[in-house]
Amino acid sequence: MRSLLGSWSRSGRNVWIGGISFGALLVALGCGDGITGITGKVLQSHSNFVSIQPYPENPFYWMYEGEPVLLVGGSDQDNLFNHPDIPPAGLEAHLDLLASAGGNYVRNTMSSRDDGNVWPFGTVGNGLYDLDTWNDEYWARFDDFLRMTLERDQIVQIEIWDRFDYAREPWDQNPFNPANNVTYTPEESGLPTEISTHPGQRENPFFRSTPAQENRPLVLQYQRALVDRILSFTLTYPHVLYTVSNETNESEIWSAYWADFIRDRAAREGRIVEVTEMWAREFADKTFGDPERYTFADISQNNHQTGQAHWDTAQARRASVAHRPLPINNVKIYGGPDVGGGHEEGTRKFWRNIFGGMASARFHRGPGAGVGLDELARTHLRSMRMLTNRMHIFAMEPRNDLLGDRRDDEAYALAQPGRQYAVYFPDGGAVTLDPVGLSGPVTVQWLDVLGSEWLPESASSADDVTSLETPGRGPWVVLVTGDDGG
Repeated sequence: MRSLLGSWSRSGRNVWIGGISFGALLVALGCGDGITGITGKVLQSHSNFVSIQPYPENPFYWMYEGEPVLLVGGSDQDNLFNHPDIPPAGLEAHLDLLASAGGNYVRNTMSSRDDGNVWPFGTVGNGLYDLDTWNDEYWARFDDFLRMTLERDQIVQIEIWDRFDYAREPWDQNPFNPANNVTYTPEESGLPTEISTHPGQRENPFFRSTPAQENRPLVLQYQRALVDRILSFTLTYPHVLYTVSNETNESEIWSAYWADFIRDRAAREGRIVEVTEMWAREFADKTFGDPERYTFADISQNNHQTGQAHWDTAQARRASVAHRPLPINNVKIYGGPDVGGGHEEGTRKFWRNIFGGMASARFHRGPGAGVGLDELARTHLRSMRMLTNRMHIFAMEPRNDLLGDRRDDEAYALAQPGRQYAVYFPDGGAVTLDPVGLSGPVTVQWLDVLGSEWLPESASSADDVTSLETPGRGPWVVLVTGDDGG
């Protein structure tokens, strides 16, 4: 229960009074107005004050509309806004499908390299792009996507720069390529017309345009205009998280420049936004070591690991920021035949991330790289919601130290000692549980993850729950709660 005196999460954040935001209270008293989106829709009158932000009572998690929220999701594309006709029934149906399984989290790269995508700039009669004009279809798609996700309370994590649009075949089509526009020449821009290498080779000076790098003011002018245009849409919505790049290995100077640009632009609109960077390397201390600039982290690249190592590395990183917690997201969980150990391992990573105290977990696009939003993904999303609806996960911590007789990758525990304990088994097993702080009668209930079904609960005592064995093979979760738990 919030204190009637309210609480602040950071300087400048909204204060809550008796469960009502101070900003919303001002609006209710006639001291403020709603904000109008690009489409002309007036958003909720308090959305100017209640954007997604770290949860003050446990900053490892997010808060949205005044309540803590766990972000889980999956989708069949990474740049959803640019796929309005995503099979089989279109984008709105895809978002409905996600919502039906309990999903509330999507990734959205500002990318245009897939079939059927459009680019953000307008064209002239000869088919070349004019970087001083906009493609209305691109921006209408983007705003429709933001509106539809807002209506479904689905949090959007956008990535401004996707390096895979700026090399090889996509660069051949990209409007920023001087061969494709009437705005500048290769000589004026300093940009090449062909790039044959993987973007990780950093052949494109496009990502070194800032004054502290190679200082290409002409290119930077149009980069700034594009990001400013993106923000003119997103800053009218309360449900957007910002990532500068998709798995970059460029200089931290580039990332810092755009993180500051986003934050400064938001400040001019009276908004505070949450910004991070996603690095190609496993974990970059540049993110965790700069909490004023990067207010959350995304450790998606850890999801290339499997088994116990996947858990251990994430837990080491989480422990390193325990003195100053921040949300740790996983917007890409790899797990397909091409990368990440296969679909079954992908679902195990999903559960490990949530049991590891992460703020978000989203299945990467399938079928090659992840589970996407197929029936397997929806089953695990549904079962996760069944579990978290019965416990207060925001008061729990990863507590594998409470498990005994445990083999590597056999079981994972979350606990609020004395009240509630949950143990996840990726493929059956038996462990002991130390129910520290628990006394008196308890309730024990098993969740069949693949069946999305709770087995009948049983009454027990704290002394009788020290040994836990799954009813069968496959993924299971057991929930143990005391009289005042859950």
